Amino acid sequence: MVLHVSSANCTDEVSTLLAFLEEQRQGIRNALLGLTDEQAATTPSASELSLSGLLKHVTEVEQNWLAMAGCDIAPIQRTEADWGESFRLVPEKGETVAGQLDAWAEVARRGAEFSRAADLEATFALPEAPWFPKEDVSLRWVLLRLITEMARHAGHADVIRESLDGKSSHELGE
Repeated sequence: MVLHVSSANCTDEVSTLLAFLEEQRQGIRNALLGLTDEQAATTPSASELSLSGLLKHVTEVEQNWLAMAGCDIAPIQRTEADWGESFRLVPEKGETVAGQLDAWAEVARRGAEFSRAADLEATFALPEAPWFPKEDVSLRWVLLRLITEMARHAGHADVIRESLDGKSSHELGE
C-alpha cells in the first residue's frame, strides 16, 4: 500500500500532521513486506541497522516522545546494559516483526487519539540530555520531530530493503 497525503486528509492542522506522519510510517512498513523475521533482522548494508531493528527503534522513539508530551502511555526505559536492544528484536523475549508492527500500530493509535484531544500549543520541558533542545517544546514540535524521525528511518529502510533484494518501499507498496 502506498499512502499519499491528499488534501482530503488534511482538514485541520492535527489531521495534516498525522497524515504526513502516517505516510512516513507506511514507508517503513512497506520495506518489511514479504520478509521473514530472519530476513528482516539481516544487516545487508555497511550499517548495523536491520529492518526489524529500525521497526523496534521507531516504535520506542514514538512511544517515548508521546509519553514526554503527556500521552497516557508508558515510556520505554532503557539502561546502558540493554540499550542495544532498542535496535534489534529479541526472539528470546518473544519479539517478532508481526508483534512489533502490532505494538507500533497501538502506539500510533494512542498518539493520534491524544494529539486530536490535546492543545498543539501547550509546552513542556524535556529531560536534560545533549540531544534534546534546552527550551520547552510543544506537541506540534513533537509531531514535526516524529515526522522527521520517521522520514529519516524510512530512507534507511529503503536502502536496507534495496540491499536485500533490489525492491523499493514504493514498489512494494503498490
